[in-house]
Amino acid sequence: MCNNFASENEDLILANATASLQAASAATKSIPILETAVTNYQVALNLKKFNGTVGGNISGTSDLAPLDKQEKMIKDFVPKSKKLGILYCSAEPNSKYQTDEVAKYAKKDGLKVTKYTFSDTNNVNSVTQQAASASDVIYIPTDNTAASCPKTINNVALKAKVPIIAGEEGIISKCGVATLSIDYYGLGKQTGKMAVQILTGKKKIAQMPLQYYKNPVKEYNPTICKKLGIKVPAGYKAYKN
Repeated sequence: MCNNFASENEDLILANATASLQAASAATKSIPILETAVTNYQVALNLKKFNGTVGGNISGTSDLAPLDKQEKMIKDFVPKSKKLGILYCSAEPNSKYQTDEVAKYAKKDGLKVTKYTFSDTNNVNSVTQQAASASDVIYIPTDNTAASCPKTINNVALKAKVPIIAGEEGIISKCGVATLSIDYYGLGKQTGKMAVQILTGKKKIAQMPLQYYKNPVKEYNPTICKKLGIKVPAGYKAYKN
């Protein structure tokens, strides 16, 4: 599809998520590419140097919510936790980046961190069982594979009574207790406004720094919190599907 866009010399390519960004980047170095919902552009594009602006023909928005604040939610919801299991897909570089950052913050807070990786949806169940059996709490980053099978993860974690903190609301809607989440609809509007600036010639994409969602929301899943007997801290908003 991206090669077709390039051969048709479109005015702009709008890509959604990391794989689309990588495909569009490989297809053209001249057509402006606006990306949305990529967690870390430096990782996705394998940039050696990065100062907040990709340059060239690429810019866009990131769906990354502050990872240090996500890690703080672990103690908010499971204050007595000592063992943190981080569950993610090994094939997703953005997930590894988030995992490493959260692990760094968690270790500073005195948590013992163990990473549990699955390669695809086929071994999510077995890996989640390993994590649940050895952890007081589980963290799942913004991970496409995990987001595709949250019910499988929930069936294991809920039975083991292990709460999950997640990187985005799509995961906590089915299997987590809390997240610091962005509004993907709002992020899309933000990206659309950037597109208007490029298409009307008001701004050059090479000079546009990446944008982040400005007001991430602290959310909790009332159903799962109730099932696990978790008292919700002040300042959290109930997730509504």
